[in-house]
Amino acid sequence: MRIVGLTGGIASGKSTVSNLFKANGIPVVDADLVAREVLKKGTGGWKKVAGAFGEDILLPNGEVDRPKLGLIVFSDPTKRQLLNRLLAPYISSAIFLEVMKLWLKGYKVIVLDIPLLFEAKMDRWTKPIIVVWVDRETQLRRLKARDKAEEDESNNKINAQMPLDLKRDKADIVINNSGTLDDLNQQFHKVLLLVTRPLTWREFMLSRKGVSSVLTLVGSILLVHRLLSTL
Repeated sequence: MRIVGLTGGIASGKSTVSNLFKANGIPVVDADLVAREVLKKGTGGWKKVAGAFGEDILLPNGEVDRPKLGLIVFSDPTKRQLLNRLLAPYISSAIFLEVMKLWLKGYKVIVLDIPLLFEAKMDRWTKPIIVVWVDRETQLRRLKARDKAEEDESNNKINAQMPLDLKRDKADIVINNSGTLDDLNQQFHKVLLLVTRPLTWREFMLSRKGVSSVLTLVGSILLVHRLLSTL
């Protein structure tokens, strides 16, 4: 099984690339969606976060006010690290469970869409790693337009993440999304060919089919050995 790491930065276009993978039949485990689930009212993650940040971050219905929590952690590195530390075990476990579900269904290629791929040290489980990169000026312009936010607030959100240039240096594959959507689509289709190439022998052995083949082979050897021992 090939587990592809997909990451980028805020307003880099990572979600667009993620959706392109889905549109081409490649299953995607989205860490942002997983994070929403582990932060729902009553969950372990919710209890940890509510306990650490107080009831002020809760809506009247008890759910976490995500925009309010976002403003707090984006402006305070210490609180951002605390939030990541509190939720990391729940998010990692949920991602592993989703990967296992897809493995059981027999998928050969899975994409992990994780904004904090490097920060959470989850890059060690993925190969290749795709980084959706964009130049800082374009990133800032897109973020301001998307969130209808002031420049200072947008810069704080960008600065709260690992620099995209550093992520680019750690990547196996870089998608430059500083241009048009057509440019992005052209790059994506080249990447898709790389990602869906035949599995290596090691990747095949990690797939459900590979494991089944090994178990079948072992069973056959044991059966032959038992038959020979009766002669």
